[in-house]
Amino acid sequence: MRQVKHLLEAKGRQVFAIEPERPVLDAVKAMAEHRIGALLVMRGGDLAGIVSERDYARKVVLHGRASADTPVAEIMSAPVVTVGPESTVEECMRLCTDRRVRHLPVVERGKLIGVVSIGDLVKATIDEQAEQIEHLQRYIAG
Repeated sequence: MRQVKHLLEAKGRQVFAIEPERPVLDAVKAMAEHRIGALLVMRGGDLAGIVSERDYARKVVLHGRASADTPVAEIMSAPVVTVGPESTVEECMRLCTDRRVRHLPVVERGKLIGVVSIGDLVKATIDEQAEQIEHLQRYIAG
């Protein structure tokens, strides 16, 4: 089974983040600009939370709050569910399902090294299954 470190090698370790005191409007603009569904919330070099489009919809839009006046800290999800580079894709899929999260920051020795999304995990699972099918077809064909 593939591990998170393999996913990060393939997709890169770029992380998009925002500070907790910044307005939610800045977070939404950054997510749109980078075509992503969540931003990590960093206080200095430390992971403070995560803010997602879901947080925005449920905690700003539905409550009639102003995006320009609401700080990210007020709507972010914390504490954050994290994984390590040695975690398997299967473990991460289970964690996403059980905890109902779509993004998993990857932390090694207390330091943020990347993030994987449910999309990354699904793609890895599909790729692995396709590889297994190909091996089985070759085996059957002789």
